[in-house]
Amino acid sequence: MGLRQWVLDLFFPPRCVFCRDVLLQKGAYFCSACGDSLPFCPDEAVSQAGDFYVCCVTPLFYEGLVTDSIHRYKFQNARGYRRTYGALVAACVSEHIGSAYDLITWAPVSQKRLRKRGYDQAEILAKEVALYLDKPFVSVLRKSRHAPPQSSLTGGREARQANIAGAYEVPDVSLVAGKRVLLVDDVLTTGSTLSECGRMLLLAGAREVSCAALARAPVYKHQNLEEKVLETV
Repeated sequence: MGLRQWVLDLFFPPRCVFCRDVLLQKGAYFCSACGDSLPFCPDEAVSQAGDFYVCCVTPLFYEGLVTDSIHRYKFQNARGYRRTYGALVAACVSEHIGSAYDLITWAPVSQKRLRKRGYDQAEILAKEVALYLDKPFVSVLRKSRHAPPQSSLTGGREARQANIAGAYEVPDVSLVAGKRVLLVDDVLTTGSTLSECGRMLLLAGAREVSCAALARAPVYKHQNLEEKVLETV
């Protein structure tokens, strides 16, 4: 450990991104208490098929401390969380998708939201995942139409689909033609955003689209996944 890092750790000790307790174990991504209590997806709920993508894998359910943590990451400039999030998503991809993709990209925010927030949370997560997995990280999609945040809508899947329809484009189709694409986002709810991005990637000539997100809506805990896909994705 260098002197600078030692000083930083002394005055600003690393904290668990979920409960924010000080991390006592060097190099740990989160504390042991959260390791025992976080809502990790069981094997049968990790992977879910969807429209225009073959699967989306997620290590966590979007509830409790996970929801609070992601809100800080997205809305309170907690960009340092990307290291822990990236490690979790990368491990999930390695276990459940393997290396069946050629490049990694993300579902981008609009330029208006990027200017307001100052960063694209899905972009920096995807970049971290690519570093862990040692895969090419490529900017492929562009959100050409600003739309209200999906999380602000109350009309269910149909409202989310209508809100996001036609919002994305692939400016350079040569980047994806014939390629297997891994598309990364932070949260999977109904799958509307990933489906629209997947649709545009396939129209641009992508061979296949797989997805990964940090967390998924907890409704999938208690229902057969095949039935849930037919109902809501």
